[in-house]
Amino acid sequence: MKDSVWHFAEHVAATDKVDIPDSAIKAAKIFLLDTLGVGVVGSAAPFVDELITATAAAGVSSSRSARVFASGQRLSPPGAALLNAFQIHNSEFDCVHEAAVVHPLAVILGAMTAFSDAEGGISGSDFISAMILGVDVAAGLGVASNSPLKFFRPATAGGFGAAAALARLKGLDVEGVVRAMSAAYGQMGGTMQAHTEGKGLLPMQVGFNARNALLAADLAALGVDAPENILDGPYGYYANFEGAYDLSGVIETLGNIWRITEVAHKPFPSGRATHGILDAALQIQKKHSLNYSDITSVHCKVPSLTQRLIGRPALEAMTPNYARLSGQYVVASALMRGTVNVEDFYAEALNDPKRLELAKRIIIETDTNPDPNALAPVNVEIQTIDGGSFHMTLEKIYGSPSNAMTHGAHLSKFKNNFQAARPNLPASQAEELIQTIDNIEAVSDMRSVIDLCVAS
Repeated sequence: MKDSVWHFAEHVAATDKVDIPDSAIKAAKIFLLDTLGVGVVGSAAPFVDELITATAAAGVSSSRSARVFASGQRLSPPGAALLNAFQIHNSEFDCVHEAAVVHPLAVILGAMTAFSDAEGGISGSDFISAMILGVDVAAGLGVASNSPLKFFRPATAGGFGAAAALARLKGLDVEGVVRAMSAAYGQMGGTMQAHTEGKGLLPMQVGFNARNALLAADLAALGVDAPENILDGPYGYYANFEGAYDLSGVIETLGNIWRITEVAHKPFPSGRATHGILDAALQIQKKHSLNYSDITSVHCKVPSLTQRLIGRPALEAMTPNYARLSGQYVVASALMRGTVNVEDFYAEALNDPKRLELAKRIIIETDTNPDPNALAPVNVEIQTIDGGSFHMTLEKIYGSPSNAMTHGAHLSKFKNNFQAARPNLPASQAEELIQTIDNIEAVSDMRSVIDLCVAS
């Protein structure tokens, strides 16, 4: 029996563009625009300049380079892929496939934009088809896992999806897609330790796999030999990186279930696992007109994965990466300000004594949910100084397809991100980019899209 990778490879190589339904195209346009926006605002996050400096040391050919979002810095295509993927994920603002526990577009679009900018001549129609198929790979691999996170799945599964999408753009056949995914696997990495410690290396791990995907696709195009049993083999992805899994349901639905339609927005720039308790706390606060200073405790009961990902305590002198993954800090910020924005992870907010004091009143405990990959439901109870007790159970987290952002909220998020870029980009570029993505089938060269994502 052939390894399961062949089913994914056939789906990627053999699917005709006309077979991709309108629902998938519509969702892809929404999340392409959203991801470009978070990639642009990622220019304002820590360590961008340092990463550019380290990456630029590899040198740039005048005939072969690609641009970094916002700054327009020219790097080698792998270097630009690394930076763009890093910027997409470094603010924890990029979309997520919740069932897969995968941010599917960070690695995929980091790699695809760099490749398309360097290559030239990649049409919008070809680009978005490859993107959709890459998401099927990345999210499908995550959906099949029945194990808790051990490695950082957005980076690892995303690396497979990026390699597959690039192989599609290169026009490789089924065997070529397998070789590309195999070469990506040979370079794969990204542990959960960076997540546990809240370090800047976490989004860099996403970037490393985007960078590696370009080399993987190039090696595949040259016919370099590679292992084939990379998913099911004794030393394959699931044995080494995951654990228990079942791919049968995913494989059976390739071409019928389009994973891009299952992707969730992130309305707030914090770990998706914070969004359930954040949303519930804000709803309780609004419904009962609660002032944050009157709150004595916020008691959250959450699935084990949620507690593991964001149950860390708020601390003095937190890094932005740590704070984005602290449910205590994020909920405290939301209760004080009525929302959470990128400014809540700047130094002034991180050192706000009132915010840190409120955070200590937020308790996050594990419930009895047996699913190791569940992010919902969550239960939140707020108690006040006058003896009030207010409770909410939330099963559909804001931003998910079943509780989606409105079109207006989606565009507002994008425009706000665009305005916060460093260097500043004109609002006219944001408006033009919205129109361009809406009509991406008319784009003859994706470099015109990149033009709108960088300083002129």
